[in-house]
Amino acid sequence: MSLTKLTTEIVRWGIIGCGDVTEVKSGPAYRLTKGFELHAVMRRNAVKAEDYARRHQVPKFYADADELINDPEVDAVYIATPPDSHMYYALKVAEAGKPCCIEKPMAPNYKESLAIKTAFDVKKLPLFIAYYRRTLPRFTKIKKWLDDGEIGEIRTVHWTLHKAPSQIDLSQEFNWRTDVKVAPGGYFDDLASHGLDLFNYLLGDITEAKGFSSNQQKLYSAIDCVTAAWKHKTGITGSGNWNFGTYHRKDEVIITGSKGAIQFSIFDNAPLVLKNKEGQLEFDIEHPEHIQLHHVEAIRDHLFYEDFDHPSKGDSALHTSLVMDKILGNI
Repeated sequence: MSLTKLTTEIVRWGIIGCGDVTEVKSGPAYRLTKGFELHAVMRRNAVKAEDYARRHQVPKFYADADELINDPEVDAVYIATPPDSHMYYALKVAEAGKPCCIEKPMAPNYKESLAIKTAFDVKKLPLFIAYYRRTLPRFTKIKKWLDDGEIGEIRTVHWTLHKAPSQIDLSQEFNWRTDVKVAPGGYFDDLASHGLDLFNYLLGDITEAKGFSSNQQKLYSAIDCVTAAWKHKTGITGSGNWNFGTYHRKDEVIITGSKGAIQFSIFDNAPLVLKNKEGQLEFDIEHPEHIQLHHVEAIRDHLFYEDFDHPSKGDSALHTSLVMDKILGNI
């Protein structure tokens, strides 16, 4: 294959919001991917931005996002801030005419997600969203099982995600993930979005969705439990229960077909279990150290090669935002 989409051999990336998620999960992936360079980082705290740049061998650091976005030596921008600021920064990146990757969820709601996608569509710019499970080997293995008919015709999917409240929840200290002004759906926004996006990828787009939610514990301003049901365009039905105030942790997905079932976790490194007429098979496929590495490599391939299409772009993430808003009763 040849470089047909870009004329440059190196894409220099800048990160807006070099916080915890960029330390191991994502930041190193941009530095380690051949054809990419992590050239600049930004954080409002200049001391922390400089410290990140020093530890990760990044040439430039900023305390002002506009300076990074408009730096002529920055070719593309990764937005890794909390979701309430995604649209604000994304529209600036689009105006600057640069490709962009945005942390999931794309935005706190469908309306803002649509505004982001429209801005990049108008400029004909690549837009990626960090729903990186679409590229992880654990889940591409499951997709192959489904596509190969290992469990026959798929009938239904169910996901249970239960977690006990964390120490920060119990202390009632500020946490953007549970602040209704930043993440209206609380942990549902942050965590359930990963699984629902993956189900769209594995089973076809969700076309109908409804849900019920509540704040049972009253530990923070956002909701802490959601129950939902949905239907995919293929006729497959689904259901989910997410509760962040239970006594124990449980992360279990079961996809049931006419000839078997597949069981796995969205977040944990639990074995993938395939049950069919051949018996029961278990596979251990661990996440890579830098969990977004395959996602970032796929961005590289999408930018460079005409015949490669990244599985997580603005259109698919916009649909996930629509599903989330339907479940939360916002649409």
